[in-house]
Amino acid sequence: MSVTLRRKSLRYVVLLSPLLLAGCHRAPAFNILGSYFPAWLFSFLVGILLTTATRVLLRRRNLGPALNPPLLMYPCLTAFFTFAVWLIFFRA
Repeated sequence: MSVTLRRKSLRYVVLLSPLLLAGCHRAPAFNILGSYFPAWLFSFLVGILLTTATRVLLRRRNLGPALNPPLLMYPCLTAFFTFAVWLIFFRA
């Protein structure tokens, strides 16, 4: 490895290292009966509930086959609702 290549790589490490340290802060959590729960857990539970409500609503309207294959669609809907709840309520 040549000296100039080492200097370039060292320069990149020095310049990019503050970016790795900039995101360190306390995770969002809230107090329920004296115990702190992470906000992502709340978002995940709401995402599951919204996915279940969507499934019931689509089944009542006879649109159940629109969510095929269910093994793929229900986890994707859960992820969508979870991330949406996270962005709406816990965006910093």
